[in-house]
Amino acid sequence: MNIVVLVKQVPDSGSERSLRTDDNTVDRESANNVINEMDEYAIEEALKIKEASGGDITILTMGPDKATDSIRKALSMSRGSVFIDRAVHVVDPALHGSCAVATSKVLAAALGTLNADLVLCGAESTDGRVQVLPHMLAERLGIAALTGARKLTIDGGTLTVERQTEEGYEVVTASTPAVVSVWDTINEPGYPSFKGIMAAKKKPVQTLSLADLGVAASEVGFDGATSTVVEHAKRPPRTGGTRVTNEGDGGVKLVEFLASEKFV
Repeated sequence: MNIVVLVKQVPDSGSERSLRTDDNTVDRESANNVINEMDEYAIEEALKIKEASGGDITILTMGPDKATDSIRKALSMSRGSVFIDRAVHVVDPALHGSCAVATSKVLAAALGTLNADLVLCGAESTDGRVQVLPHMLAERLGIAALTGARKLTIDGGTLTVERQTEEGYEVVTASTPAVVSVWDTINEPGYPSFKGIMAAKKKPVQTLSLADLGVAASEVGFDGATSTVVEHAKRPPRTGGTRVTNEGDGGVKLVEFLASEKFV
């Protein structure tokens, strides 16, 4: 089975994050960037599949030059003697400012060159949390989308997913090729081994531009964006609360305060 895992480099959610003042996009240059957490579970699931039934695993990333760090981290992940095979990095200056719609167009074009039987990705990214990319990709590719998986089983060319919902889970099936997005309940990713880290340095990373994919610059970035952030403001500092001393009239003071703040 030919598996492609989508990996996104994002600012570490545990560190300070900010938006750029010039174009209101996420400031990725000054951030501590890491692999999107959910994507690590997608990588682990790909390794489990390869361990059980063989196959080939390719990491696919769209991002700036700095995303190479996350690509190498992804390539270093392994499961015993099972490793990632290669990576593809879509990088182009015109991609800056791309929305989810444009991103799906570029990734779909890249996937069209990889002949994937299974596309795995995290259910969401920590810098956006919109959860729409798997659906958009599947629509563009004309294949099934099995999203929000907490369990994935494969029988020949049939995929069965337990889709996590607020009420429990649903069981859905589809034939390959398909896009499957996963939650962090599907497995427990391992840590990169020393052998994996050393092997990652030698793994091939193919670089593709928009021209290579036949995508015009006007279709991506700010020119092709269907949604943009118009303006932003820093979160105001927290101020001290109002203390109400109960001297027999605490209830009245509380109601007056709530009314003054237009809560009631």
